[in-house]
Amino acid sequence: MLSVGLAALSLWPFLSEVFEKAKVRSMSWFLSCLCLAVFPLLPVVGREPNLHLVSCAGLLALFTSFCFLWSSRRRTPLHHSETRLLLIQMIHVAVCAFVPSLTHSSLQQKRGLPLLSQIISWTTLGSSILIPLLSSTRLFHRLLSILLSLTATYLLLSTGSEALFPPALSWLMFVWIKMEQEALLTQRVSGRQEVLCSVDFAANIDITKIRQLKLDDIRRSYFFVFFIITAFFGTGNIASINSFDPASVYCFLTVFNPFIMGGLMMWKVIIPFIIVMCFINDLINYGSWLDIGTSISHYVIVMSMTIFLMILSVVTHILTSQRLVLWRKSKIHYP
Repeated sequence: MLSVGLAALSLWPFLSEVFEKAKVRSMSWFLSCLCLAVFPLLPVVGREPNLHLVSCAGLLALFTSFCFLWSSRRRTPLHHSETRLLLIQMIHVAVCAFVPSLTHSSLQQKRGLPLLSQIISWTTLGSSILIPLLSSTRLFHRLLSILLSLTATYLLLSTGSEALFPPALSWLMFVWIKMEQEALLTQRVSGRQEVLCSVDFAANIDITKIRQLKLDDIRRSYFFVFFIITAFFGTGNIASINSFDPASVYCFLTVFNPFIMGGLMMWKVIIPFIIVMCFINDLINYGSWLDIGTSISHYVIVMSMTIFLMILSVVTHILTSQRLVLWRKSKIHYP
């Protein structure tokens, strides 16, 4: 169903006016949706590790990064220090793309986990959130830094085709923002256009004075919910957790430790969520504090109701299936 949904979403530009304004981006949207639609169809349980795909995923991430930097070099030039940081991150991704192959090769030869691989893995994990904070606050450059940092960690936790998922998802998210820019340009929403084209994460902008809620916000909200679901189920995370393969964490440790292994697997599951949330951060609906407070209240009520229903289910199960015996009948002994 996710594959069918992504195939349907790929037709969005052709059913709107965006295709006439941006044909190249529309085709990029179409192809990226179809590429991402392949992942829910791939087998999860019982597959053999294929570390060559992990290396290919790293090369794909580097290729898309080079393409973006090359295309944006004139429109949004970076300072030398910022460019140097992105290049260091790209080299880091290239190293992480080949660490799993070297690690598994060493383990197959009975030489144990290489100390260098272990140092690179834990250093990458620890710095995955801190490094992007050193990059430029310009929208796309900050997003690129976040993606490179998270992709490096994801590659170290991958053993097969799932390593290609973050680059494919990231490419679709990049195209999504570009397509939304074109849609806003088509509708001549000049205020929001300026925010999208020159947004600075560190800027203090009162967006409530720029635009009002539009019908397209419903479409963006639906896309967001769909992409969140795809981020979780796109690589069959439920089945992959149930059929946990210890090979996924061999770059970090080879000694059985359920707490550390479980934490690493949970971080691997969360990474696609972070990717989608970083991109949706620029497209979410803004309103007055009263509107925001009302929305948060509704969210809390719905979540609390879900928890309440779970507790109520346990209580009703006790009420309908259990029996409380206050006294026991005395035994009668017959002669």
